[in-house]
Amino acid sequence: MLTLQRRHLVGHDILLARHGNHICSMRVDRPNGRVVALLDDGTLDSAPNVIAPDLDLPLGVDSLLREDWKLLAAMSGAAAAFAALMVGAAVVIGNALGETASLEILSAYPPF
Repeated sequence: MLTLQRRHLVGHDILLARHGNHICSMRVDRPNGRVVALLDDGTLDSAPNVIAPDLDLPLGVDSLLREDWKLLAAMSGAAAAFAALMVGAAVVIGNALGETASLEILSAYPPF
């Protein structure tokens, strides 16, 4: 099942288990795949951010955009083209009527 949630960082759990309430702040070092923590006494500690490199993690929104951007772009383009076609058809129909009263009725009609 596809879940769109933020991936849980293993390094946070490891550092919390090691140091508990002595952690002032944590940051993710993405290039090295680690989580770095600043401790109360000013020292730094780090932990790896993965359990196993070949572990299949649930997909997040960023991975969906990275993998399916062509499909999303094509569908967005098709929706925009369809909307432009409908607006153009409404303009053509409005101009074909020729009367200003009918144009006012078409422009004043609520969309809901």
